[in-house]
Amino acid sequence: MSPAPLPESAIPEDGLDHFAARITAAVAPLINQQASALQLERPRQEEHGEFSLPCFRFAAGTGEKPPALAARLADAIEIADVEASAVGPFLNFRIASTAMAQVVLADAGREDYGSAKEGLTSIVEFSSPNIAKPMHVGHMRTTVIGAALARLFDHLGHKVIRINHLGDWGAQFGKLVAAWRRWGSEESLLTDPIDHLLKLYVRYHEEEEQDPTLGEDAKAAFQELESGEDNETRKTWIRFTQESLKEFQKVYDRFGISFDYLRGESWYEDKLEGLLAWLDSCGVTEESDGATIVDLTSEDIKTPCLVKTAHGTTLYATRDLAAARSRWDEFSFDQSLYVVGAEQTLHFQQFFAVLRRCGADWASRLEHVPFGLIRLAEGKLSTRAGRVISLKEVLDRAVELALAAVEEKNPELANKEEVAEIIGVGATMFHDLKHQRQKDVVFDWKEVLSFEGDTGPYLQYTYARCGSILRKAGKPADRDNFDSSLVAEESRELCIALGRLPQAIREAAQKREPMIVAQALLRIGAAGNVYYRENRVLGLEDPAQENARLVVLETLRNTLSMGLGLLGIRCPEEM
Repeated sequence: MSPAPLPESAIPEDGLDHFAARITAAVAPLINQQASALQLERPRQEEHGEFSLPCFRFAAGTGEKPPALAARLADAIEIADVEASAVGPFLNFRIASTAMAQVVLADAGREDYGSAKEGLTSIVEFSSPNIAKPMHVGHMRTTVIGAALARLFDHLGHKVIRINHLGDWGAQFGKLVAAWRRWGSEESLLTDPIDHLLKLYVRYHEEEEQDPTLGEDAKAAFQELESGEDNETRKTWIRFTQESLKEFQKVYDRFGISFDYLRGESWYEDKLEGLLAWLDSCGVTEESDGATIVDLTSEDIKTPCLVKTAHGTTLYATRDLAAARSRWDEFSFDQSLYVVGAEQTLHFQQFFAVLRRCGADWASRLEHVPFGLIRLAEGKLSTRAGRVISLKEVLDRAVELALAAVEEKNPELANKEEVAEIIGVGATMFHDLKHQRQKDVVFDWKEVLSFEGDTGPYLQYTYARCGSILRKAGKPADRDNFDSSLVAEESRELCIALGRLPQAIREAAQKREPMIVAQALLRIGAAGNVYYRENRVLGLEDPAQENARLVVLETLRNTLSMGLGLLGIRCPEEM
């Protein structure tokens, strides 16, 4: 599903958007267009300005060739603080430095910079680990990408519903119960529950082929679980669930992530019969070798969707269908996103196609947001084979390395452990979010925790450095007496980077791509580092000049804090 365009009234005019709105309003009547029809771009060469309008689309309507139209418009347009010029078929716009500094340095310091009032209801389902297994490094992408998208939607004025669709149901729990009955240890479960349950799961798959009775026991256990009775199997499953949730919460706390609803697959158990009856009433089900399927050839999908096995048990697809119907009835959402790995693409294609076959017009509001894998030197992770690196281990190692770096750079820092936690966890999250969502990510510790280059610690250090200078000033920046002309030219590149952040926030939300915000912040950080390296801030003879530069640094610091906050990353005051 393509993201819906924003309502024109919902788009704010912060930063460079302030000038973009003035430009489109001035150009539109000259070519008999609505301002909303004009899509400004960035010029290919920065020296041509901050915005560009390709004239190809509009030339036919005027009877002119695109270069001639661009040249005519450049001569005709008069916009205060904006210079228009033509380069071939492109109409370019350059903003006056003083005006840009005045607008951007006022807007970018706000916590609601780039916010909007879109008024949509957005469900984001993310993280969704499996009960009785550790959250491993492979869970990081869904967790941090999903949480970042939810924050972006929040910032844009959505009513956001965060759902953790826990994997707490299915045939694997029959396998786990069968393994527990044979090899389970109360002592081990009390000491390290997740580790013990994982070992049981791995052992089951090691011995299943040699012992056919093991598979039979697993099927029987799952049937007992699905019976709805308050039996020993269900009590065992509840215990496994409770122990797992305790461990998951420790990781979520470190990430600063919360959910509105913890609803596992089991939450929809009482809705499965109604779902199957609905599918039958829609006339889409048929029997195949004793199982119930939905044929999807009419939807150009060759593989049918299995909704009930020959043994009478339900499947992941059945429960996802029930969950979607339940969520629509409860929330009447505008969009419902599933932040799940690309390997599940066929599942979502089938699941959505079933709803379309049933005539559910809201099915078009469902969207799979796929992402690539995290790869380590050992290759793809596999819980079944037992090659697991837990997410806790990854975060602990990141914090350990961050602490070593802090002790080397600032051994006198009072709260080193707390700062190391902020840096280590933030570095891990930023490393994931700075990459294009659908590409695989190779996890490299040296890159993740570097204090230089395109990293989280680099941006956190820029924030802390600004804070240090502002504290040394001994007084807050006086924005009431800020003269933008004193810093207009020297801060131009920084103001351009700051001014583009609102557009990056909108684009990231529309494209489901937090990387766009991460890259915008890296450009801000790079421009900010150049600024305070090349421009002395404190001890100037002219107090007005010093105050103007303090405003620049305060704006840089506040914008980094807000932008990194959208990605879920905290900033330490000192490093």
